[in-house]
Amino acid sequence: MKDEEPEPPKARRHGYEKALVALENRWKRRAAERGKIMQHIIDTLWDVFGEGAFSWVGFYLPMADGENLSLGPHRDKPACSPIGMHGVCGRAAKEMKTQIVADVRALGPDRHVECDPANRSEIAVPVRGFDGRVFAVLDIDSKDVGAFDEIDARWLERIIRLLESAPSPR
Repeated sequence: MKDEEPEPPKARRHGYEKALVALENRWKRRAAERGKIMQHIIDTLWDVFGEGAFSWVGFYLPMADGENLSLGPHRDKPACSPIGMHGVCGRAAKEMKTQIVADVRALGPDRHVECDPANRSEIAVPVRGFDGRVFAVLDIDSKDVGAFDEIDARWLERIIRLLESAPSPR
């Protein structure tokens, strides 16, 4: 566990602005499929926040069984897959609402899927398609307790709108 203070809101806002501009510039003149946009979102967020504010960033995708999520594009370490819907990502998908968890250890194993015991906080953002159904969950972990708040939620929700407006794969 790190003893460092989390980034101040102004620094985080600047990082999110930088990421959003890079993503918008990348995709504004060309149609792209969801998979490429997902990977670019992951790479851009990791380039801005990885190894610092974020310890892991990735997408989980609902499986056909409706009971699990499978790992999609991610950085920087391997992660659990598939994972059950009982965890933070599953709740984000089922409730269609961003989940912010200040300390995942307080949730217990029945409400959290632990892939890396060093991670202490998590934010999970559902991604909806044109039909309103969740087709992915953006999941971000941090080694710091209380690393995520409503500022992160608002910016990440803005970023995933780029993905929500992308055409689905055929």
